[in-house]
Amino acid sequence: MGAQDSTPRTFPNLFADAVGPGGTEPDRDRCRCVGHSVATRPISVDFHGDRQDTTAPGWLRLLDLIEEAAADRRPEFTPFVRLSAAERRQVVTLPAQIGQLTEVRRLVLYGTNLVRLPPEIGAMTNLESFHPYTSHRLHWYPYELSRCTGIADSTVSTRVLYGNFKFRPPFPRLRPVTHAGDADFAALDPGVWGADAVRSCSVCDRPVDRELHQVWISRAVGTDVLPLLVNACSRACVAALPDPYPRYLPPHTGGPEIMQPAPGW
Repeated sequence: MGAQDSTPRTFPNLFADAVGPGGTEPDRDRCRCVGHSVATRPISVDFHGDRQDTTAPGWLRLLDLIEEAAADRRPEFTPFVRLSAAERRQVVTLPAQIGQLTEVRRLVLYGTNLVRLPPEIGAMTNLESFHPYTSHRLHWYPYELSRCTGIADSTVSTRVLYGNFKFRPPFPRLRPVTHAGDADFAALDPGVWGADAVRSCSVCDRPVDRELHQVWISRAVGTDVLPLLVNACSRACVAALPDPYPRYLPPHTGGPEIMQPAPGW
């Protein structure tokens, strides 16, 4: 072995500037929803039921940061570095106003307490770089994220994703169709539906007011294959979905019997 072979290798920390200030309180809740191996994989899983407190200081601070970023049309948005540890823990989703950041090309959501992202993120169509790395409570993403077709670079903690290729945990089971008389689409239980409201179709963007069709589909977003939740207004919109990533299942409603990608991946 040559001398050059024994030289220790160093790797840059790509997210050294994405870590917010520490504190005496934890900045996020711990999660083992999907396990961490085949041996610890659960038989079934459910959505996180956390509801966003819109009066919390962390939420209000995040709204200010979004307004600031929209005003100066910045190309990079790394909001959680400007929140205290306690404030970061208070934020479990992003505000719908995130869709105003149409000039942002790099979005960093490193090490957050997020459990879901709003469909409005699909309006960030200039996104090229998407990094929710080590946000370990994000097990899925909204289908609307696939509208950000310019994303070429992503860093996702894939081991925590539903249906990930490493040990293939299950997906939450979805209702295939729900009629307006059976649920108020403007006031839903996020632990059941993955959202506290569904207002527009993930596919055609028309209002969801008569019936709701929910399905899972796995698609490539940047350099990762993500489980995407579709909230569709009709069977026709479900049928109009594109093909899933190769060797992943076509649109499905989840449940313990769903295992993907195909064995032998």
